[in-house]
This record gives sequence, structure tokens and C-alpha cells, in this order.
Amino acid sequence: MKLHSAVIALLLLMAMPSARTEETATMIGSKPMLTYEDVRKVTPALEAYTRDRLLGDVWKRPGLSPRDRSIVTLAALIARNQTIEMPYHFDLALDNGVKPREISEMITHLAFYAGWANAMAVVAIAKDVFAARHIGADQLPAVSVTPLPIDEAAEATRATSVEAQFGALFPGVVQYTAEVLFRDLWLRPDLAPRDRSLVTVSALIANGQTAQLTPHLNKPMDNGLTQAQAAEVITHLAFYAGWPNVFSAMPVAKDVFAKRPH
Repeated sequence: MKLHSAVIALLLLMAMPSARTEETATMIGSKPMLTYEDVRKVTPALEAYTRDRLLGDVWKRPGLSPRDRSIVTLAALIARNQTIEMPYHFDLALDNGVKPREISEMITHLAFYAGWANAMAVVAIAKDVFAARHIGADQLPAVSVTPLPIDEAAEATRATSVEAQFGALFPGVVQYTAEVLFRDLWLRPDLAPRDRSLVTVSALIANGQTAQLTPHLNKPMDNGLTQAQAAEVITHLAFYAGWPNVFSAMPVAKDVFAKRPH
């Protein structure tokens, strides 16, 4: 009986396409920490939804590229410090065309938008994935880089507004927001402005932080993300951040869509 099962399993593996997709994974995570059989033993309905809806449907929707879906998923997992699926999703992101230097920049970026401890927890996982794939320092972004050009007029407007609202009471936050975030972090070139905004939007929605969603959703759309793609990001996040967070984000996104030029 065991031999019969092993033969069936081998035939199934041989029939799988060579490209790695979440649907064909035999485990959740790149290490055998939690298999689909484990899930089935605890909640067979969740295992069925995972295979049929999340992996067999959502990840195959044409409205967003697999690369973008990987960026959105990783951003949500990192922001929420949900580590069990990270090893698999790091591998999947690399297979979907996300470069090691882009993943490195995502982790750095989310240290500011989801907290230092979350980023450090991710480093502990990503280092093993990078080591297994022989990703070295030559594939990672440098500490000192030539920054992207900045829109001085737009940054001056933003800085003036923040200073007027919070400068007297929170001078340190205002200072670091200007010096570290918008005149340094956001100008690092190894993550494209569209993708950096996509990471930020995904993290904000994943953590239910809709107060800053309006400016941050406008930014990727200014850099080429279409309204249909933005809507698909929110659809994808419903499965990774939960329906309540998405329903809190949708009214804000709807208002952004309505106010943008058509």
C-alpha cells in the first residue's frame, strides 16, 4: 500500500510543470514544516479552499502578474510578521522574477513601514533561502547608492504640510520623515518607485492602516499601476490580510479612483 502511494506521488510529481507555482507545491513553506496533509487533518475545508480558491483561482487571475502577486504577498506577510509561509513565498517570488536585490530592498523598506523587529524576523528566514540559492553580496543592493531624482516641489509641499501639522509637537518624527524616508529610503534605486509604492500600499492594507492609504495609493498609480491592477491588489489581499482589512480599504481606494483624472 505504501509503495502504491509512493508510485502515485512520483507520477504526480513527474506530471507537474517545471515552473514553480504555489498550486504545485507539496508543502506550505520551502521546508516540510506544514504540509497540505497536515492542514487536511486539522481543517479539511481550509485545505480545499487553499487548493481550489487561493491557489487554483486567485493566483491565476490575469489582472495582476505573478511577479506583482509575489510582491504583494511578501509585503503582507512581512507587515503582519506571518513567518510560516515566508520561505515558500521567497522562493516563489524569485521564480516569478523578483530579484534578490528587490527582496532585500523590500525588507529594508518595511522596517520603516512595519517595524524594525518584523524586518529582523524576516532576515532570519530570508538568509536561509538566499544561502540555498547561492545568492551572494554581488546580487544585493549597496549601502551607499546614487539616489533617484527627487521632485523638489512636491517634496517641499509635503514637508511644509507635515511641519505645519506636527513640527511643534513631534520634531523628531518630522525630521526623520524628511531626511530618512523621503530624501533617502524612497530614492534608493534597486526597487522601482512603482514597486516600492506597491509594497507600501500592501503593508498599509494588511495592517488595517488606511489613514495614509490615499497618498500612497496615488503614488503607484502615478507611476503606472492601473486602476484595474490596484483593484486586483486589493482582491488578492483579501485572502492574505482578511476581508475586514480589505473592506476598510475599499472606500478609501474608491475615493482615490473617483478623484483621479480619467
